[in-house]
Order: sequence, then C-alpha cells, then structure tokens
Amino acid sequence: MLVSWRYRQRKSLIQWFDPRAWIIFYGCFLVTSLLSWDVRFLLPVVAISVIVLLTSGLKWHEIRRAFLFIIGFIFIFTFLTFLTGRGGSEVYKQEHLIRAFKAPFSILGWTPTLKITAERAIFAVAQFGRVFGIGIMTLLIPYSLNPSFYGVTFRGIGLPDKIAYAMDLTMRFIPTFGRDFQLTMDAQRARGYELEKISGGLFAQVRKLGPIFVPVTIHAILGSEDIIDAMDLRAFGIGPRTWLEHLRYQPRDFLLIAFGVVMLVAGFVLVFRGYGVLWVPAALLHLAGG
Repeated sequence: MLVSWRYRQRKSLIQWFDPRAWIIFYGCFLVTSLLSWDVRFLLPVVAISVIVLLTSGLKWHEIRRAFLFIIGFIFIFTFLTFLTGRGGSEVYKQEHLIRAFKAPFSILGWTPTLKITAERAIFAVAQFGRVFGIGIMTLLIPYSLNPSFYGVTFRGIGLPDKIAYAMDLTMRFIPTFGRDFQLTMDAQRARGYELEKISGGLFAQVRKLGPIFVPVTIHAILGSEDIIDAMDLRAFGIGPRTWLEHLRYQPRDFLLIAFGVVMLVAGFVLVFRGYGVLWVPAALLHLAGG
C-alpha cells in the first residue's frame, strides 16, 4: 500500500492558499532564484523562503532530520566549491587575491595552496543563499501539501492526466520506499540478522547488506507491477480522468499567483539591467588591494 509524507492540517501561510496557486508560485520562485548570482538580488529570495518557513506551522521535530541534511549538504557543497574555486569559473574570469595559504610540504614538486579571493568568497555566499532558498521551499512542499490533492493539483495546473498521476505516484514513492525499508530491517533483525555488527570495507559492507536491499528492491518492483495492473484494469488513459477532490480558486490565490509572476518578471528585468552577474563588494576588493 502506498503511503504519504507526514502531513497534518495546520494554520500556516502555505495551507491558506490553493495548492495549485502555491505550486505555480513555487515555479516562479525557482526560476527567479536561478536567474542571478548577485547577492543583492538573492537576499529578497532568501528572505521569502525564511518567511515561508517561519509561517509554515511546522515543528522542529517534524523537519529536523531533513532540515539538518539539507543544511549540511549545502554547507559541504559550498565549502568544497570555495576551496577548489571550480564552481565559479564560469561566473567570474578575474580573481582578486586576499590571502594564500601554502602547505609546508610538496607532492612531486607541487605545493598545495589555498587561495582566498574576493570572488570565491562572495560566490560561496551567493551559492549558499541560492541553494538554501530553493532547498527550504522544496522541503516544505511534501509536509504542507495534502496527499489527497497531489493528482488533482498537478492536473489543475495544466498537466495531462498521465503526467499528473505519475507525479502523484512519485510524491508517494520515497515515503513508501522508506516504510518498506524499515519493515525489512525489523524482519531481518527478528530472524537474527545483526546489522550493528557489519564490518569490512565499503564493498564488503554493501555486499553484506544484500539481505536488506534485495527484498526491498524486489518488493518495489512487484508493487509497481500491481499498480500498473490496477490501472490497466480500470482502463486508465483511455479517456479523460475524473478526480474525487475538487479545488476552487479564491481571490487570495490569484494574488499569490500575481505576486509570483511579478517577482519573476522583476527578476528578468533586473538581470537585463546588469544584476545577473556576480557582484563583489568594494570592501572586499579594497581588502584584496584591487
């Protein structure tokens, strides 16, 4: 049986709007976030994501794991980009050196050197802000969108029935897979399989986890076959599909959509006016002596 994310009705800014309006706004937000590397441009975007998070009504214990994972991933990704400088090579061509740290050893005549430049520092800040805003807004969707509205929401924004239903199944796949994985682990522990004592190298550990991965994978394949058979028996795709739930736009939904469109248009205008490139504060350039 398919399961869904941990959803509950709460008083929040997201659930105050029609889910179709929120998905359209999210699309406008996503495109706007990807338009520019200018920190001044990205600050309002990050502020919107923080406001939505604080007004979402979610408790810390509900999103703690997902939130910490996203923040940790963004931090590591940004830090590695800052160390190597490879991520911004297509954004800026010239670098102003602030300080260089050289290792006290050499490897085949090459001395490892960490260069801190004004462009790398501000690019790391811009990258963190962009991915943070997108990650937070994406995280809130499964916790704030009613699972019974998945299909009708995507159908309501103009997607065909097949794609809307495919999106519905996709939204339910991850929690269903997690439930099956936990049940398999509990079943194997009941049979005496001690997961805590798995040792060896990486490949050895993966091989020893076969009694977990194999049943979960087979169950996922069989479950998908059952869904396909059930859809075929109901002649899915032969004609237009009817949906049990019905959604109706309210005036506030049109305001949210209008705000998203205005934000998107304003983003394009600012980019065309030169705010799409990386902006480096004069203080950093002065610190680098440039």
